[in-house]
Amino acid sequence: MNVVTINKLFREYGRTLGSVESFTGGLFAREITKVSGASHFFKGALVTYASEEKNRILGISYDVIDEYGVVSKEVAAQMASNGQKLLNVDYCVSFTGNAGPTAMEGKPVGLIYIGIAIYDKVEVYEFHLSGDRDTIQNEGVNNALKLLEQKILENN
Repeated sequence: MNVVTINKLFREYGRTLGSVESFTGGLFAREITKVSGASHFFKGALVTYASEEKNRILGISYDVIDEYGVVSKEVAAQMASNGQKLLNVDYCVSFTGNAGPTAMEGKPVGLIYIGIAIYDKVEVYEFHLSGDRDTIQNEGVNNALKLLEQKILENN
């Protein structure tokens, strides 16, 4: 996916974007801001790597984290929805998953969730990726960019 296309679409439609990242560690925000003009639509990013910060900053309850785990569609949905409100954006993408090298919460390396909040609706996508940590992080970002292109074209 070409970040230039995302830049063009968000600017053309006058929409704003933010991100809440965990396993990607800010990689999505870095990719978006590589392209000149991102400041016209990209309002910011939150990297909430630890569960405590997911709770403290994003308001995700420990009950949800304890029941489903941080690597879950439930947490991805709340990350996107709560991040959308905190960043005051039209679209917010969230990333939670296990990039490895070892399994966590009994969930396999490569299991990731990408949440996308658009206005008052949230959709979560599950992926099973393979490869090393860098590959999983990069594939997660690439999948989110593809989803965002699809979603902005569908919603405008």
